[in-house]
Amino acid sequence: MRRSVRFGVALVAASVALAGCAPAPEAGDDGTAADGCVRMVTNSGGLEDRSFNQSSWEGLQQAESEYGVEAEALVSTSETDLAPNVQQAVDSGCGLIVTVGYELADATLDQAGRNPDLAFAIVDESVEADNVKPVVFDTAQASFLAGYLAAGVTKTGVVATFGGGNQPPVTLFMDGFVDGVARYNEVHGTDVRALGWNKDSQEGSFTGDFEDINKGKVLTEGFIDQGADVILPVAGQVGEGAAAAAVERDGVSIIWVDSDGYETLPAEFRPVLLTSVLKNTQQAMVEIVGEVRAETFDNEPYVGTLENGGVDLAPYHDLEPLVPPELQGELEGIRQAIIAGELVIESPSTP
Repeated sequence: MRRSVRFGVALVAASVALAGCAPAPEAGDDGTAADGCVRMVTNSGGLEDRSFNQSSWEGLQQAESEYGVEAEALVSTSETDLAPNVQQAVDSGCGLIVTVGYELADATLDQAGRNPDLAFAIVDESVEADNVKPVVFDTAQASFLAGYLAAGVTKTGVVATFGGGNQPPVTLFMDGFVDGVARYNEVHGTDVRALGWNKDSQEGSFTGDFEDINKGKVLTEGFIDQGADVILPVAGQVGEGAAAAAVERDGVSIIWVDSDGYETLPAEFRPVLLTSVLKNTQQAMVEIVGEVRAETFDNEPYVGTLENGGVDLAPYHDLEPLVPPELQGELEGIRQAIIAGELVIESPSTP
């Protein structure tokens, strides 16, 4: 089940204005007075994690341009930074506080209760309070496509996935991936194996953290030794280890997550990046800042789906020749079936 924390706070007005921050930014290009600010607190992965910290920040930078608000990121480098950084964000006087990841759930909940007149948004986690908007993504929809793709391009008949930790935002990717592989087998009468995750038992392979790149490399090398030639790491920076292992072995490709790895990872990994399962966190951040500015902010979760563009597959870039037109046609048909509700991708972690 999705981790959910409940805390009763006084009902907040339909919105909380972005106001009271210092220093005030300059007026936007459209002449609108830039009269607000937002503070973002990263988890321990840091700002340049090539994952949702980075993409959330990019979204707030876009909101700076579109709405003239002033955005600032408070970077957490360890667990001890989390609560103090949220406190500092609240003390800034900004009307919108964005926190990123499950590690910040407790601190967000605590400060939301203490500050019912502030608006909070938490990325990739659900916290139930009247003034907190969860920003979550049904990544199983897009990773189902990724699993189908992996099963369609594998030469060995073996693919794999692993996570940084056994947590709903991670296992949601893995559920979709193995289901996509299973669907390909059902349609084509094949027997592609997916290593690293058992959806029924909700058990699989995890490195235990999201930062130790070497752990990702060692685990991936083990999968490659078992024949896997397409691997989906759902482990933040640890996934770079998977890419490093793939570069050293012929015929192995990686599916990145959260952002387009072709654009965010070092260029040396581009030859092995098949695609990425995207979370459009940037879009969510811009929308939420707009809601606060327009006084329409509420605590209804933002759920990214294929239909609203919140999740998707990235282009195949250099590996596009591996995907035949017939397979791409099947993927597009599956995408449309999911959007239309004809095909429902299910997971215990579905937001």
